[in-house]
Formats: sequence, structure tokens, C-alpha cells
Amino acid sequence: MVTPEWEQLFHTFVISMAPVVELRGAIPYGLAQGLPFWTVFFVAFLGNLIPVPFIILFIRQIFAFLRRSSTLGPLIARLERKAHLKGRLVNRYKTMGLFVLVAIPLPGTGAWTGALVAAFLDIRLRRSFPAIALGVLVAGILVSAISYSAFWAFGMQS
Repeated sequence: MVTPEWEQLFHTFVISMAPVVELRGAIPYGLAQGLPFWTVFFVAFLGNLIPVPFIILFIRQIFAFLRRSSTLGPLIARLERKAHLKGRLVNRYKTMGLFVLVAIPLPGTGAWTGALVAAFLDIRLRRSFPAIALGVLVAGILVSAISYSAFWAFGMQS
């Protein structure tokens, strides 16, 4: 059964909001579904940015609450350690470092990681969001180029 285009776009949108996968998984998914490139790019870009302000504004309070749990406490501590380790680059270069952290489409980077780092380094939303958004834009361009190259190399239509 063929899934309607709006449903595939919705899946692309949801995938782009998910941590770890983000727009790096959403763009190849949308293109593999045969959706128009600019529509996929726009939907994935917006979806990837939606969680960012909420993470920056609320993640420290959420983590403080979850840290009290014996089950989730160790996981939260590990996430905080990773955010602080990633924060070294950002701490040194501030918003440019945040941009680079988000723009490189590799595991452990992206909008979620950038927002976590910004929150833990007390970089205000009005300074961090533009750097993260620009990083997501560059990551989207890189992922699109890689996806199109892979589709072309393997003879897939998109």
C-alpha cells in the first residue's frame, strides 16, 4: 500500500525531531520516499529546530528532577558528562564553536547536542539559537549532498 505524501512528510518531520537521528536521518528518509527535495529539506530543518528552545530553556530543570530517580540518575549523569565534554570546543569558541558542533553531521553532534551544551554553558537562547539554526542548515546541505550522491551511486531514483 502506498502511503500518502502528507503522511511521509509527517514521518520525515517526526524523524527530524528525534534525538540522535535528527535531520541526518530525516532527509535521506524523505528523499528515499520520493518526496520533493525542497519540501523534505524545509520540513526536516523545521522539525530539527523545534526542540531546541525547549531544551535550552528547560533541560536543566528536567535533569534535576530526573537525577533524583535511582533508575534514571546514572543516565542523566552520563548525558551531562557528555554535554560538558562537547562543551570544551564551544566554551573556547563560543557561538562559532556551537555552530561547528551542530554543523558537522556525525554521531554525537547536532541540534540536540548543541542545545544541551548551550544550556549547560549558560549560553542564552538569543545567542545560541541562531548558531544552532545555522549549523542545522549547513548539516542539512551536507546530508542532502551525501544522500543525493549515494542515491546516484546506487542508481536509486529520488
